[in-house]
Amino acid sequence: MSSGPVICFGQQPCGFFPRRFLFAKIQTARRLQAELGGEVVFFLHDSDHDPRETQTILRHRHTGQEAILNFAFENRLQRKWSPLFLKRIPAGWQAGMARQLGAYVSPERVDQFKAVRAGNVADFCLELYRRMGLLEGIRVVRSSDPAVRRMGGRPADFFVDVPSQGETVRARWREGALQLHEGGDSYITLAPQDFTAEQVTPARDTRLPWMQAAVRCTHYIAGAGEQAYLRREDAPEITFVDRDPIDRADEAYH
Repeated sequence: MSSGPVICFGQQPCGFFPRRFLFAKIQTARRLQAELGGEVVFFLHDSDHDPRETQTILRHRHTGQEAILNFAFENRLQRKWSPLFLKRIPAGWQAGMARQLGAYVSPERVDQFKAVRAGNVADFCLELYRRMGLLEGIRVVRSSDPAVRRMGGRPADFFVDVPSQGETVRARWREGALQLHEGGDSYITLAPQDFTAEQVTPARDTRLPWMQAAVRCTHYIAGAGEQAYLRREDAPEITFVDRDPIDRADEAYH
């Protein structure tokens, strides 16, 4: 652990080529590090389960037409509710996607994509980000890490990774029960079962202090969306820094 500043940014895996807002967070962190010293930490929230997080928005290299690409998932249960680090990649998806990518990205990026060897969505994203050179010198802390979960404990509002129908799903602890959100006001209540801290991850509004238990950062780079809900009073020891602006923030960086 560094004795100097610890500059952190957080993000779910956000596309197999990362969205431009993540690139902006990385650049902001590196700028701060150049000014202050210390280390940069990427808190990767790979326990999120929303499949929309990994949508990858690319533009055709000649026509500029937008394409929204994503991973394939083995089944509906896994797609909707398994955490990203347990969403398995079906055989053939990578090769099929690679055949499409030449119309959108450089041959170098296609080769990097094809070289990835990962069995799940979160690992795939992380390895490709590394192959692109984005994470050089950056320490990655993952919310799926059992040691991180033990340090975070059980926050006031949380999810639990539990078995269901042959998969692991991320269920919300709600009104004293484990529930899967179907949409709107519809929930599926799972059978009661015991769980430990190693199965627990925070909800959005309790993520900051949970993360801080493991990262102990001095500076945190807040994205545009985070600025609306971060409870800065939960971590008064942190200096919050808005990420640098970037155009077309939701599109993929490549």
